[in-house]
Amino acid sequence: MRLGYGEDSHLLVEGRPLFLCGLAIPSPVGAQAHSDGDAALHALTDALLSAYGLGDIGQLFPDTDPRWKGARSEFFLKEALRLVEEQGGRLLQISLVLTLDQPKLSPHRGALVENLSRLLGLPQDRLGLSFKTSEGLAPRHVQARAVVLLEG
Repeated sequence: MRLGYGEDSHLLVEGRPLFLCGLAIPSPVGAQAHSDGDAALHALTDALLSAYGLGDIGQLFPDTDPRWKGARSEFFLKEALRLVEEQGGRLLQISLVLTLDQPKLSPHRGALVENLSRLLGLPQDRLGLSFKTSEGLAPRHVQARAVVLLEG
């Protein structure tokens, strides 16, 4: 068995879309980032890579490379899954915690879990998804923390 951990955070700014778990979430603010700024998929990507010592998202997809400008984070996640599978790994379960003060994510839970299930090829009962707020400590940011369990 292998365990991986990843986290990501982004400042929220006006004029950017908010992407989480591969979906656009209605919001007046979105992540300031070189790519689409999907903190959830970035954290999962890093967690997968860390389980096999394969570096991190910044090494594979540096924000200094114009190829990744505006890139969808689903691509990064799929590449991390491919690299893990090359090592003989198979994803078994994830736990993902999203911290965001606004907008509230609970109305989007079903869609977020469904899309994660599709992206990761896991049944929904193997996807732990929790929502937190910063309690006003960091109201203009989004943060994601992910733990993954792999076999192989």
